[in-house]
Amino acid sequence: MSEIQRRDPRKEWIARNRLHPQHLEVLAELGQGAASEWMGPSGLVRKNPHAVGFTGPHGIKRIDRSGVQQGAGGGVGSATTGAERKPLVEIDEPAFLVAVVPDMTGGRLSGHDRDLLGLARQLADADPRAPGAVLAVVFGAHKEEGFADAGIDRLVQLEAPELEGYAPEARLGALVAVEEAWAPRHWLVPDSKLGGADLGRRLAARLGERPATGVWQLEADAEARGEDGSGWRCTARGAAGTLDIQRPLPRVALALAECAEPVSETRHAAERLTLPQALPAQLSRIEDLGQVAVDPAGVALSEAEFILSAGNGVRDWDGFHRAARVLGATEGASRVAVDDGFMPRDRQVGATGTWVTARVYVAVGISGAIQHLQGIQPCEKVVAINMDPGCDMIKRADLAVIGDSAQVLEALVALVERQREEKRHAA
Repeated sequence: MSEIQRRDPRKEWIARNRLHPQHLEVLAELGQGAASEWMGPSGLVRKNPHAVGFTGPHGIKRIDRSGVQQGAGGGVGSATTGAERKPLVEIDEPAFLVAVVPDMTGGRLSGHDRDLLGLARQLADADPRAPGAVLAVVFGAHKEEGFADAGIDRLVQLEAPELEGYAPEARLGALVAVEEAWAPRHWLVPDSKLGGADLGRRLAARLGERPATGVWQLEADAEARGEDGSGWRCTARGAAGTLDIQRPLPRVALALAECAEPVSETRHAAERLTLPQALPAQLSRIEDLGQVAVDPAGVALSEAEFILSAGNGVRDWDGFHRAARVLGATEGASRVAVDDGFMPRDRQVGATGTWVTARVYVAVGISGAIQHLQGIQPCEKVVAINMDPGCDMIKRADLAVIGDSAQVLEALVALVERQREEKRHAA
């Protein structure tokens, strides 16, 4: 029998045709779906760009940013989740601790918090011979389930009535108790207006440290000897963001967003710790009177956390405004909707309008021009409602709803009102 390898043009055609029902099966047979990279005959690592991601129901290639990576790694059609494929890192006896106090806005780790944890991992993993551990200090109840994937080795959750709401003095006392119990080598706090900037400065004053604020970069430097003897130099923003200041990394550092890459390739133990002693009683001079209701329509787009934005695909504007009121969202719009006179100019979102940093951005009938996509780039979660499954906004969205925007918003409003009515009856 001849050993000559013969080509099968039909299978090669199926491998190129993502809409063919046997596409994934043929890819696996040809070996194109089993591995994304391999060693070539000349010693160079070869990569198969088609092996990363998966093909959606409309034949569009998708890349799962959550880490699951369907169809890549573990074979085509593998049910193994991204979290299960990540190697588990356990540090039983750390040489030191790096304490992080995340903002935990809304009870979950924000993008800023995850960047800060990535920075902490740089400090903890610098010396593999004596690795450190990342200790996260969380106040009150939370909804976060991804502490292990965020790079946390130890977790301290402090719950007490006096720590709820705006209680900087009580929280400062709790952090001092953590300092006395474990003496972390470094304290990292987000330099944010959500409470981290104020709490970090209070902590530095209580510990007698000169903190570094506005930190956006760390670099190892043998000549930079920190107070703990480690060679780290930090770069911080100064002079209203116009000047970079370099100095040895102190014990307390307040870091900006995007100060480091968040942890994405490893899982950590996130072992629960408890304080060896009860929290000290704090004489608080500040009384939290609770949150003040704010009209979402009066919130500036640059400060809004939940935005319902309309585009050229919206036909029922009364229904759109009603949905924004019921959902408690701040209204935004694309440039087309503003130019057509449906929305005021100060509601325009995008590079030619306002750059937004919302936690949730709902794009209703917006196709996704490049200027608009640039303006919503910092948003954490993007939901798209559109009739066109191939538009750029659908590709950018974390969740896409294909359908008529008026019907989708009407159903959403009815669902929210029904749930609120059930809660009122239950109360």
